[in-house]
Amino acid sequence: MRKLFVLFRNEVLSLNPCVSEQSLKLYITHKAETNFVDMVSKTKRLRLSLNILFHELQDLLGIAKDVTNIGRWGNGDVEFALNGPEELPGMMGLVRQALERQLGNEETES
Repeated sequence: MRKLFVLFRNEVLSLNPCVSEQSLKLYITHKAETNFVDMVSKTKRLRLSLNILFHELQDLLGIAKDVTNIGRWGNGDVEFALNGPEELPGMMGLVRQALERQLGNEETES
């Protein structure tokens, strides 16, 4: 999972110069103005939480789960799993949406 985490981290931090990372006791968060994606490392996957309303997310892959009102580590109403590096490009589209929503739909750097 360490290799997958490093790949994910690099992708998220390269989205926009304002993105920063903070390690908390139970999860790692990436934020611009506030948290937009949180990551919990599991044995065989990374569990990602997006700080965006479920109905606002355009999930063409159909992988996101609505976790509104469910107690979880991390922030946001959307959750999905990152199981391997081959899934990263599709997942980053979802992460980018959460960041763009937070920044007022401004363009993020690619």
